Amino acid sequence: MAPIGRTAAARGTRAALAAAVLLPLTVAGSATAASAATAPHAAPQAAPLSAPAQKKLPEGLYGTADPEFDGVWRQSLAILAQRTQDLRPAPAAVGFLTGQQCADGGFAAYRADVAEPCDAAAEDTNATAAAVQALSAAGGERKAVDEGVAWLKKIQNEDGGWGFNPGGPTDANSTAVVVGALAAVGEEPAKTAADGASPYDALAALQLGCDAEKAERGAYAYQPEDDGALFPNDYATAAAVLAGTGNGLGAGLAEKGAGGGKDEPVEAGACADDPSPAQAADAGAAYLAQKLAAGDGHLPMMTGEGPDHNATAVAVLALAAGGHGSAAREPYGWLERDKSTLAWSKENPAALATLILAAAAVDADPGAFAGDTDLVARLNATGPQPTAAEPAADTAAHEESSDDGGPGVAVWSLLAVGLAAGAGIGLLASARRKRRG
Repeated sequence: MAPIGRTAAARGTRAALAAAVLLPLTVAGSATAASAATAPHAAPQAAPLSAPAQKKLPEGLYGTADPEFDGVWRQSLAILAQRTQDLRPAPAAVGFLTGQQCADGGFAAYRADVAEPCDAAAEDTNATAAAVQALSAAGGERKAVDEGVAWLKKIQNEDGGWGFNPGGPTDANSTAVVVGALAAVGEEPAKTAADGASPYDALAALQLGCDAEKAERGAYAYQPEDDGALFPNDYATAAAVLAGTGNGLGAGLAEKGAGGGKDEPVEAGACADDPSPAQAADAGAAYLAQKLAAGDGHLPMMTGEGPDHNATAVAVLALAAGGHGSAAREPYGWLERDKSTLAWSKENPAALATLILAAAAVDADPGAFAGDTDLVARLNATGPQPTAAEPAADTAAHEESSDDGGPGVAVWSLLAVGLAAGAGIGLLASARRKRRG
């Protein structure tokens, strides 16, 4: 792997863009593509919280912000979060999501007019993989799930990974969220190969290894720089660690989370030139734990503009999925203590859902976040109300869900994930086009 020599301030444009706008879970509204291209360091949560009055939002959608860049993503996270709380999503919520699917099985970030045929170039892996996971958890949508998985397999890159759009260069975030979708339907990601390369091969090519500076070993880059250099990206690292453990955002659907209630210390182990997916995940977890400790429990924005609530929440999931219970509870505790967390998540279904998923991963109560805030009630208030469902630990409920058309809630003990799409990705794509122009 390429050695790391430049300082954070001098690092490449791609890493800076990924840090600034590749935060779909934090995006509360629709910043324009032009503003992203000219001001990539703007905080996504500063976007307007309400959609323009002249826009009529579709029935069943969560949130009032313009869904142009993140409609499918935030809807999928909302459904996943509800399932961790033994809630059955409203039919209108599931109907909105299935209605967004294209004829070929893929999903775009959002389709304002579902009667119009999809633009194949606008379909994306992140929206598709997130929708597959949400519909798997909801149950009863096997056809939509199977078609989504088939589309993802069809566009897998030759290096084993996925980019945001079909044919786009592989990135860690997109590859990780697809790994979660594959696991959600019982597929073995390690055996889902293109030209003999699996998703884990693609992720391995993005991990900083033995020739990197010691403090950066185990981290993942979003993508290589134009010269092939790799620079640590905390969000990409959390996403890749989740994928490496075979778990992700929906891991809290499993009893005691994906880590099975384990509380193992975070240890990087000996530096390995050709690590297994589990070893790679451990190395990534050690990097995250080190960064969290340096930040008193949180990860910083790569732009240096304060804490990154989104990456911190995903780090909770990554550490919990690896069985590092105490290490995961440290950043979760920071999220509860930090007074700006609730402002970040206010009326933002994706951010609220992410916090609920993090709570489920560490067996915390999202109904008493920071003492007296009910995150579940706040999420449900942004869209159609779910209904009570059988506890996820109930075997009969698992079997019913599987017979219903989905792979069942129990499968989440093996899988899940979704980490990088929606508004941030749309803005990143625009910024890249400007850079290349």
